[in-house]
Amino acid sequence: MSASDAAAARTSAVGAPRVQEVSPGIFAYVQPDGTWWINNTGFLVGRKGVVSVDACSTEARTRAYRETIDQVAGVPVRTLVNTHHHGDHTHGNFVFPEATLVGHERTRDEVLATGGPPAPGIWTDVDWGIAEVEPPFLTFTDELTLYVDDLRCVVRHVGSAAHTTNDSVLWVPERSVLFTGDLVFNGGTPFVLMGSVIGSISVLEELKTYGAQVVIPGHGDVCGPDAFEDVLGYLRYVLTLATEAKKAGVPPLDAGRQADLGPWAGLTDSERIVGNLYRAYADLDGGPLGKPVDTAAALADMVTYNGGRPLTCHA
Repeated sequence: MSASDAAAARTSAVGAPRVQEVSPGIFAYVQPDGTWWINNTGFLVGRKGVVSVDACSTEARTRAYRETIDQVAGVPVRTLVNTHHHGDHTHGNFVFPEATLVGHERTRDEVLATGGPPAPGIWTDVDWGIAEVEPPFLTFTDELTLYVDDLRCVVRHVGSAAHTTNDSVLWVPERSVLFTGDLVFNGGTPFVLMGSVIGSISVLEELKTYGAQVVIPGHGDVCGPDAFEDVLGYLRYVLTLATEAKKAGVPPLDAGRQADLGPWAGLTDSERIVGNLYRAYADLDGGPLGKPVDTAAALADMVTYNGGRPLTCHA
């Protein structure tokens, strides 16, 4: 069975990945339905090589992604940029052994600290395939510039804890195309347990000033800059809810259960409200944004919110 066949067997419930050329030589690789561990990637094609933005969560998905690049580009992947350390964007790094792996210095640290796929029990069973940890080995602190032929691309750390403590974007100013990683979820509930609600709001306000016309989110369909407002609306709601619930002494799980999600009720993975409240409470306590919280407790409470069932994952 080829990598494409194996990936298709796992994704029959949510649909096949698709390639979307968003600007000449710039492609989004969109994986439906964008829920837990089903991320987007993308690639930029030059005359002699390809720059990939992120890998995928499982071996099968990443090998199918690589096959797609081979079919579309016909030249090797020379560079792979990780937008942050989460496994849906980095577990498949090892599938590109010939590529220079690029990421923020904290991305490297967190990939090494996290290791392979998660322990069972939080998500429904996933066939991760080979779990070979490959962190970025070319790192930066603020930003770097790379070129795809003559096309200038800026890889920039966002300067604050946001989705995680190590988020970067890839910005193509000449084409007004922005790869955001998981700073943007389009149609899915944003998730900032390992970052900061306050920091995410600040970062998204900054991203609005770039003037991007095409936004390739970490999850969900390719979109425009309106997606920033959608995510900001949800995060501001979480911060308001957390401020009131924390003042009243209500734990994050109970606050999440009592919450009226209103216009955000239709977003996928709604149980993330609990993890986001854990993070918002930590933000409101003061201290550095992105400081450690009890991630295990937050994930366990998200399972409780989900009726005690593991969170649904089709990766």
